[in-house]
Amino acid sequence: MLTSAQLKAARALLGLDQADLALAAGVSLPTIQRMEASEGIVRAQVDSLMKVLDALDRLGVEVMGPGQASNARGRGVRLKDA
Repeated sequence: MLTSAQLKAARALLGLDQADLALAAGVSLPTIQRMEASEGIVRAQVDSLMKVLDALDRLGVEVMGPGQASNARGRGVRLKDA
């Protein structure tokens, strides 16, 4: 699962605006805008969500869920090791 805060943080790490991410993911700009406007967990069509997650992965961002190895126990994002 992906939260709107994680999506915004991932874009910030990559230095992308919403239009750049939409292009990289093959989804529309309004789709990214709706995802980021969600409260908490992103609400989106599964296909669109998978495209965005795949794009973030290709661009080098790892999305972490609760309980994954990190310094804290919450959700987050981080750049992948090159």
